[in-house]
Amino acid sequence: MTTKTQEPVITSIDDLPITESKWVTLKKISYTDQTGKARTWEVATRKTRSEKAGVDAVAMGNILLPPPSQKATRPASTLLVIQYRPPLDAYTVEWPAGLIDANEEAETAAVREFREETGYEVSKVLSVSPPQAADPGMTNANMQLVMVEVQLPEGEEMPEQRLEDGEHITRVVVPLSELYTRLVEYSRKERHVVAAKLLHFAQGMQFMKEQKYF
Repeated sequence: MTTKTQEPVITSIDDLPITESKWVTLKKISYTDQTGKARTWEVATRKTRSEKAGVDAVAMGNILLPPPSQKATRPASTLLVIQYRPPLDAYTVEWPAGLIDANEEAETAAVREFREETGYEVSKVLSVSPPQAADPGMTNANMQLVMVEVQLPEGEEMPEQRLEDGEHITRVVVPLSELYTRLVEYSRKERHVVAAKLLHFAQGMQFMKEQKYF
């Protein structure tokens, strides 16, 4: 990873010819609706979907367990990543995530991507979600959420990340009990946006604390 020397700046936005696109393309879907009427829909699709997994990407919901010596005094936490996203011209607050490589399963991709983005080794995979739609009104892109557990070693230093060229990812550890509050605080910061899948998870946790329905 190269050292940050400035804030990112968008210098131009141009139409992208389909023949030049590397990661995504546009399609027109023609279909017949529930009343028999012919309709069309514009959709953005990825060019990188894993044929083995049938899924584009994976996100890693993670639980960080404190070192054994601090178990009684330090709460469980989660690791967030903050990175600049050009489509938003803003920093997004997310869980670690990445594309699934060819011939990879979601679980394997999750362990690999978590190691690359955070430097930590996954201790245990807790669950793997079914494929989820990312933004079904605009794209067929999908992903799976893999919940992982990480046993933190003794010591306070974060391990070294294994980032690719162009990746600038900041890691933040947040106690699970403070997750929703901290995300709301981030959403109020200038040029910051909280990723939907992370906020939905945190809102669900908060709802379970406050709900009166069951």
